[in-house]
Amino acid sequence: MIRILVVDDHPVVRAGMVALLSELEDLEVVGEAGNGAEAIALAPGLAPDVVLMDLRMPVMDGAEATARLRAQPDAPEVLVLTTYDTDADIVRAVESGARGYLLKDTPPSVLADAIRRAALGETVLAPPVAARLAERLRAPARADLTPRELDVLRAVARGLSNSEVGRELFIGEATVKTHLLRIFTKLDVTDRTAAVTAAYTLGLIAVPGR
Repeated sequence: MIRILVVDDHPVVRAGMVALLSELEDLEVVGEAGNGAEAIALAPGLAPDVVLMDLRMPVMDGAEATARLRAQPDAPEVLVLTTYDTDADIVRAVESGARGYLLKDTPPSVLADAIRRAALGETVLAPPVAARLAERLRAPARADLTPRELDVLRAVARGLSNSEVGRELFIGEATVKTHLLRIFTKLDVTDRTAAVTAAYTLGLIAVPGR
């Protein structure tokens, strides 16, 4: 039996996955968690073979939880199951130690097979995700951010709000928002945290302490 811990902040989604996986003879759902912190607390006692991990959750997101789980003794494999397939999300998950990355529109039979393969230590990637990673490896070009966009991104990385960024750079808050929207588009992300993560990964801005 492959022991599975399901981690997702939506109870209905968790219930659906539990019902689906419980129908399969070789898979056993041993626990559920509503965020990454709960997963870390539950994992040592449940000893799952595979953690089915959502990415964007309150309290602690899936990427951070994955990194902490993989650092534990007898670490379980982590299979990300998410709605999001932006470059930044994929990179964070892979760098955190996820064994695989699937999207929530994955057919049930493919999901079950992916869990089995992850339990064996195989890497499992949804075709769109594999294509994005391959493209990134073939052409790891730096995003073409303007000097002003980089200024905004560095300020955001320091934790400044839009209004604080505006005051520091002597521009209006609306202008800051416009710059951020352009940054999101260029980096193929949807929020500030993902933008900063992508910028660190691409070497666009310096990682603190390095």
